Amino acid sequence: MTAWEKARARTAPLFLLPALALLAVFVVWPLLRAAAWSFTNADLLAPGEARPVGLGNYIDLFTDARFLRAFGNTWLFALLVVPLQTALAFFLALWVDRPEPAWRWLRVVFFLPVVVSMPVLAVLWTLLYQPAQGDTMGLVNAALDLVGAPPQAWLRDPALALPAIAFMSIWQGVGLQMMVFLAGLQNVPRELLDAARIDGAGPWQRVWHVIVPSMRNTFVFVVTVTTILAFRIFVQPYLMTRGGPGNSTLSLVQSIYETTFVSQDLGRACAAALVFLALVGVLAGLQRRFSREDRE
Repeated sequence: MTAWEKARARTAPLFLLPALALLAVFVVWPLLRAAAWSFTNADLLAPGEARPVGLGNYIDLFTDARFLRAFGNTWLFALLVVPLQTALAFFLALWVDRPEPAWRWLRVVFFLPVVVSMPVLAVLWTLLYQPAQGDTMGLVNAALDLVGAPPQAWLRDPALALPAIAFMSIWQGVGLQMMVFLAGLQNVPRELLDAARIDGAGPWQRVWHVIVPSMRNTFVFVVTVTTILAFRIFVQPYLMTRGGPGNSTLSLVQSIYETTFVSQDLGRACAAALVFLALVGVLAGLQRRFSREDRE
């Protein structure tokens, strides 16, 4: 190694110091503080007076019916959104994967809801879901009325509120997953598609036996990211239903928010946040495990 290379090796870590300092101040230190507070009865307005409670906060969380309901709602929301949004995004990507300019405009149409602010969309869809009140009703119920179906109180029925929010979320986010799948489609070897076509494989056979296996890592990435985003649901139910009716749309993040800023129970909120972080970490680990390419 030359003198210049040795000097470069010594100075290279210095360029990492600003990023490492920011990471330590804004990520590592708050995480350590939250972990410490999770074992205390810390109050939001007086964290310095916290007293140790051991595992009490964690035990209380998993015996609290409201927290368990929020936990279950979040899982149910993810189970509704992830498979449907992933499948719809993949088929939309197959549909618009064409070079003509008109299809490029169609991609923009599908992607447009992604860039619109979620609070704006939440208010808009609340109006669309508006139940029949006299001669007025939301467009969703108006469409049902046109086909002879009875209008529904979408956001007031405990059985319909969470699926209604899930449908809105799928509509809003499908464009992002579609663009990821479009990028993945560009990397599918064309010689494999041509060989399958010569061998007599039909369109769906080429999709199932060539495109899907070639996009394995893309599918894993999309499913993992969509799952993490689904677990982070907060804005939609908070603005559209406030977690109701009857806690049927209460999310895990909303539960943490209310525990922190409404109940001001900082210790318990930190415990809930760390449980949420552990779930996200497990999902990220699974993505890393299943997206690893097979070594020859």
